[in-house]
Amino acid sequence: MKKVTIPRNLAAILSNDHEAVIWIMVMLLIAGSVNIFSATFVMAEDEGSSPYFYLLKHLLIMGVGGLCFFLCYWVDYHRWRDILVPIILVIIAMLVYVLGFGTAVNGAKRWIYIGSFSVQPAEFAKICSVMIEAYYLSYCIQKRQAFKLIQSQHGTLVVLAALVELEPDMGTMMIILGVPLLMLIVAGLDMGKIKNLIFIVVAAATALCIYQPYRLQRIKVMLDPWADAQGMGYQTVQSITAIGSGGFWGMGLGEGLAKYAYLPEAHTDFAFAVFCQENGFLLAAGLIILYGLLGFFGARIAKNAYDAYGQVLAGGLVILICLQAVINMFMVSGFLPVIGVPLPFISYGGCSLLVSMAALGILVNINRYSLIKQRKMEKLTEHNLANRQKPMRLMPGQRPKLTRIK
Repeated sequence: MKKVTIPRNLAAILSNDHEAVIWIMVMLLIAGSVNIFSATFVMAEDEGSSPYFYLLKHLLIMGVGGLCFFLCYWVDYHRWRDILVPIILVIIAMLVYVLGFGTAVNGAKRWIYIGSFSVQPAEFAKICSVMIEAYYLSYCIQKRQAFKLIQSQHGTLVVLAALVELEPDMGTMMIILGVPLLMLIVAGLDMGKIKNLIFIVVAAATALCIYQPYRLQRIKVMLDPWADAQGMGYQTVQSITAIGSGGFWGMGLGEGLAKYAYLPEAHTDFAFAVFCQENGFLLAAGLIILYGLLGFFGARIAKNAYDAYGQVLAGGLVILICLQAVINMFMVSGFLPVIGVPLPFISYGGCSLLVSMAALGILVNINRYSLIKQRKMEKLTEHNLANRQKPMRLMPGQRPKLTRIK
């Protein structure tokens, strides 16, 4: 039986976690760019623009995202902890500004428009929430203190989530609170406190549905979208139809029908439906595998991080990316209500792309910092061993000093 050999380049990538993360990000960016062009060229022509308008805009934002990635790649991740308070204050100020002076689209104030570009501060609150929780958890781990549900850092998270909910944007609000809560559970929250946490989450979700009855309607639509296929269930029905019509091989790039005004938000929240229709289940499975590999290598980076802060921060960033991917795919497939969570790297959206690339930049920096520290420790160990094993040199006629054993 022949022994299976792995090519050297592939073996090097698989053994180097941060290189694997970079390659996965590149593949997701390529897939996202192709899908965005396919989903938007009809809409761009209908608006009287070039068919490449949204693609060029996306590539420009991706270039800025590349700068964010390399900045986060080179800056020591501990620096973000040092300037966390100013970051929080800036984001809170932006969220307050949006509520007062933001542009309302479809009844929600979420964006600040600067020329032809828009800024969504809630996206930056996502990565900020991860940093806040990482700071708290690492502090408790280092001081060997028990985790608490009620404390100042969690109060800050509630403030961020409340400001986002007022826009309203329940999907982003769930990410801002959900990711830190998962970080808390993974870090080892006491089972009794987990039960209390579940009760609080269920009570809060019930209150929000009562406060905004349309959310309860969306849950009913999720259970049976065909009951109101031309009303509340229209988007879900069109999304499921698009996914199913792609079959195993897909209709081909640019050949999908969902983007011809059949599926609302085909290039943003429902980009995965367009991807499935044109590329089929085969490439859709490949996309899912890429997110799975990102979670795998990200978890290895978290496990091998140099310190507690690096471990919980890396874990939080991986949860942030992968959780959004899972929620979006389930939402588009009809297994979750429509809550407006984008698919990282695939959905069209500037701030979402910038935050995702910055998150992976920090993740790669954690691994890079850990490798540097590991190499220094190995060199120090080798140096100490060499000094211990170094033979004693004596001058001619000199006798070695003997130590009397008592």
